[in-house]
Amino acid sequence: MSDRVGQVRTFEVLTATAVSSRRTPRHWSDDEKARLVAEAFSPGSTVAEVARSYELDVSQLYTWRRKALSSGAIAPLAVPLCGRGGSATDPVKFTRFDAGASAAVELVVSDVVVRVGEDIALDRLAGIIRAVRQA
Repeated sequence: MSDRVGQVRTFEVLTATAVSSRRTPRHWSDDEKARLVAEAFSPGSTVAEVARSYELDVSQLYTWRRKALSSGAIAPLAVPLCGRGGSATDPVKFTRFDAGASAAVELVVSDVVVRVGEDIALDRLAGIIRAVRQA
């Protein structure tokens, strides 16, 4: 042990500054929450885009959306069931779409993409969508 006493030792001194204040949690009014949820449901927007634009965590906005749907404040999209048993409507899953200036319409149903012209009859389009869903 005596031979270690004479050795040169170096030390590194670490300094840190204390955090002066933490960011205080933001409190959103019910009207602000409803506006953000409606914006997240609007065509062409995504939850992530809306959350980023308001510096909000994405999971928080998803939670608000789930609560709005479960409370009935926002009704999910539904398609009438023509001639099928069960409830009067089937819920529709939400998907993002981009509106374009094209005459063709592109629909995404599960993992199937359906492209139709703008002149297609609505009852024909509804039949195509039902056939895709049943397949």
